[in-house]
Amino acid sequence: MKTVRIGCGAGFSGDRVEPAVELATQGDLDYLVFECLAERTIALAQQAKARDPREGYDPLLVRRMESVLPACIERGVRVITNMGAANPTAAADRVMRLAGELGIRDLSIGTVIGDDVLDLVKHGDFVIAETGQHVAMLQDRLVSANAYIGAEPIAHALAGGADIVITGRSADPSLFVAPLAYEFNWRFDDWSALGRGTLVGHLLECAGQVTGGYFADPGRKDVDDLSRLGFPIAEVSEDEGEADAIVITKVPGSGGRVTTATCKEQLLYEVHNPAAYVTPDAVADFSRVRVAEIAADRVTVEGATGRARPDLLKVSLGYRDGYIGEGQISYAGAGAVARARLAGEIVMQRLRRTGVAADAIRCDLVGIDALHGARVSNDSRGPRCEPYEVRLRLVGRAATFEEAQRIGQEVEALYTNGPAGGGGASANTREVLSVASTFVPRALVPCTTRIQVV
Repeated sequence: MKTVRIGCGAGFSGDRVEPAVELATQGDLDYLVFECLAERTIALAQQAKARDPREGYDPLLVRRMESVLPACIERGVRVITNMGAANPTAAADRVMRLAGELGIRDLSIGTVIGDDVLDLVKHGDFVIAETGQHVAMLQDRLVSANAYIGAEPIAHALAGGADIVITGRSADPSLFVAPLAYEFNWRFDDWSALGRGTLVGHLLECAGQVTGGYFADPGRKDVDDLSRLGFPIAEVSEDEGEADAIVITKVPGSGGRVTTATCKEQLLYEVHNPAAYVTPDAVADFSRVRVAEIAADRVTVEGATGRARPDLLKVSLGYRDGYIGEGQISYAGAGAVARARLAGEIVMQRLRRTGVAADAIRCDLVGIDALHGARVSNDSRGPRCEPYEVRLRLVGRAATFEEAQRIGQEVEALYTNGPAGGGGASANTREVLSVASTFVPRALVPCTTRIQVV
């Protein structure tokens, strides 16, 4: 029976580095995967690339690779990552230089490109899924358009001998499907196998979530040693093409926990329809998945299947959408809530009086009504409890930087022109980078693989 061990070293761009080192050195892995992209992340990366064609990859690429490469080379662990973001070619070149600096030789790096479809959607007749408007109406506001590519080109890079595979906007589970398809010789029309691989990818892709991080809730769902949370490992076995159960585990002695509950929560995370989880590789069916604990921090997951993959690929669009102006100030002591409310009313009146051209303005009291609004957070008499301190946050959107900036300036003016006792005021203005989606025919998104050797 052949068993493949895959660890997830990151679940988002800013994730911790130490758990990945632990996986590389103590995980007895075949593959270490870093999943570091979100919709807005890649749009920001495209902006960075536009400023400097040598940039546009994950800002932690060098730190992560520097931390794990020596151990991975020593132990024969292959690395797969989407840290290429908007510029996988530049990312691969940087890793090549890093390998040279570390004295690593005979390292093969595979680069997968083709997900950047900005020119295609700019000049094609495509519709924004969320609004029904044509993508072309965004005009020069459109910053990025990246298709979610699947596992096949990554598997091709592995078949070509790549020790490291760097992609741009691949689908999250596809990073994990690829090594399984390569190791077990899955056809890319074996929908059941690909659905099973998608289950593995979905359970691992958010890293510490499945080992108890996002699961933890003190007093209800206690998790030990979260400050050194261990990241997950999947053990996937096949015997002459017959699938056995997948085991989700972690490095023995690391923090966190792997239980049926942590796995079930992650199984349903961001899945609209468990019977039809659409990916570029297959439409996975998790509706009959069975989860069982077989030992401490060892959970079996089985029963996933799949159907034919979609003919269309989802494309993540990033576009400039105006500016956000924000100001904050704190009040403490007796009457803090009343003073903060008065401060908010003053600023709202000032914005109207001075003709600030802003919309979508929010005035929140952080800790009282900032998340769920006054109707949920308060009763008929106001807040359910009177806090000793409260922070006012006032934010709005404007078409220009200058108009948005005036919002924060009015909040800062409360120091001497508003209720007593305000302190810790801050203001910031930033461009809004919004995301939307469209769909393009798969045939219009050809991917290519480049192999380099140090």
